[in-house]
Amino acid sequence: MAENSYHLPVLLHESVAGLNIIPDGTYVDVTFGGGGHSRHILSLLGENGRLFAFDQDADAAAGAIDDPRFCLIPQNFRYIKNYLRMHRVTQVDGILADLGVSSHQFDTASRGFSIREDGPLDMRMNAHGGITAGDIINTYDESQIADILYKYGELRESRQIASRIVRNRPLESTMELVSLVKNFAPRGKENRLLSQVFQALRIEVNDEMRALEELLSQSGEILRPGGRLSVISYHSLEDRLVKNYIRCGNFSGEAEKDFYGNIICPMKAVNRHVITPSDEEININSRARSAKLRIGEKK
Repeated sequence: MAENSYHLPVLLHESVAGLNIIPDGTYVDVTFGGGGHSRHILSLLGENGRLFAFDQDADAAAGAIDDPRFCLIPQNFRYIKNYLRMHRVTQVDGILADLGVSSHQFDTASRGFSIREDGPLDMRMNAHGGITAGDIINTYDESQIADILYKYGELRESRQIASRIVRNRPLESTMELVSLVKNFAPRGKENRLLSQVFQALRIEVNDEMRALEELLSQSGEILRPGGRLSVISYHSLEDRLVKNYIRCGNFSGEAEKDFYGNIICPMKAVNRHVITPSDEEININSRARSAKLRIGEKK
């Protein structure tokens, strides 16, 4: 599978440079996708370096890299600590995460992620188990759907949208959902509202926020002192978790201090200001527009 047919890596050089690669180090790409970031990491590793990659999407296996230094683990990154232990790895020198949906997943209509292509209401990253967006739309009660849309989509119209969904279900396809809710947006803003609706459902389907919290918490345990965490996020909910964890060591954003008034935090921020794509990159890859990169270093 060609890399650009699967996913054009976002902030490729910035995110990998943020890892401060040691040629003989051990690194983890927790979102393998099309392998763009992994290939760049491998190009900087020596013969004794190692790279582990995670991806719960079975489609990603087709792009696995034939390199003795590389190992693809077909699992959700929330299990990073346990699966690395299975490979007798307890500490690593760097972890990279490119969160969100890959270009391949967006462009494959049967996965149900796209607001432009008709497909089943699925939205599972791991297509072999778990609830689907259709399960949520057609079985959750109105208040549950409204809460999901408000919490994960940050939609002020969440209750009205949930009410319309419940009144018109069952829904079977993405285009049925699009037709039903797009009129809640002002003219010209339909795509933004639809993206928020689909984002909210996708986050609920894949339990994305809790999975990210688990990844971040474990990264503080398995990174060696001086090891780097490089995370690309695409919406404010993800970015807030990453920012708070790097700055405060928790997800509330409130710094905890020891008896002497020192902040208790396993990480320190490498970049004081968030890193965003250049205009040139956005022109080449419009999906990079909302990307934000934060880099932390283990103390």
